[in-house]
Amino acid sequence: MRDQFPFAVARVTRRWRKMLDERLKDLGVTQARWSTMVYLQQGGEGLTQRELASLMAIENPTLVRLLDSLEQQGLIERRACPNDRRARRLHLTKPGAAFMDELSERAATLREEMLEGVSDKEIESALKVFHKILDNAEKQK
Repeated sequence: MRDQFPFAVARVTRRWRKMLDERLKDLGVTQARWSTMVYLQQGGEGLTQRELASLMAIENPTLVRLLDSLEQQGLIERRACPNDRRARRLHLTKPGAAFMDELSERAATLREEMLEGVSDKEIESALKVFHKILDNAEKQK
């Protein structure tokens, strides 16, 4: 069972992303783009690119390309940082905030469908296991 566990987690993650991608296709964003927006929203308005890259655990050059495309779509904007002229702070635009509202609604619907028949107690247990695994992974650094 322990051998199967990481593969099962990976399959669930891939399936979740694939299904959400299908439901967001009409909005014209890829998984990489919508996940960037989710991290930006969760991290708080006004993050720097470096802070967002760290939060997402990706390299800054990779993030820059994603931000460029989101900015071209009018979903985010980069603003000058008052304390550091070299840094840019990231903010959702009004269309970006509306996009996140739509994303959240569609994700909530999918989440309920995927968790049908799973009790809150089972979800709580699964989350405890995931937190323990992440804690163990942090100790390995």
